[in-house]
Parts: sequence; C-alpha cells; structure tokens
Amino acid sequence: MRPEYDFSGGTRGKHFRELQEGYRVIIYHKDGSTTEQEFEPGQNVILLDPDLLPYFPDSESVNQTLRSLVALIPRKTT
Repeated sequence: MRPEYDFSGGTRGKHFRELQEGYRVIIYHKDGSTTEQEFEPGQNVILLDPDLLPYFPDSESVNQTLRSLVALIPRKTT
C-alpha cells in the first residue's frame, strides 16, 4: 500500500448492514441518462470470515480454490 493512502481513520465494516439489506447502484452515462440496478440481500455476495482473508485476498483466489474442490466431487449419474 502506498504511503499516501491513509486509512487509519476508517471504520471497518462501515457498510456491512446496508450490504445485508440490499442496495441500489446508479450508473451515469455520457449522454446524461442514468440506469439504476437493485441488488437483493446476498445476491452474488459471499462474506469471508477475517481469518480467511490472508488466504483469499480477492475473488480470483476464491473462485480458483472452489473450482479445484468441485473437481474432487464425484458426479451423480441419473
């Protein structure tokens, strides 16, 4: 992290409750129009416990690990 990025006054988990309740994103387009998108609680969101963060620092590491585990699961034949 660069020295000019000072997060010492930040609050951990500041937006946690709002994320759990769902949220709305407004996209501003160059032509002046806007698009709104609603996200329901938990939709495509997985929260990691703090002890796992050193092992999974980003979405790519989580997805790679889950894909390797899926490969170990026997497929059902119907």
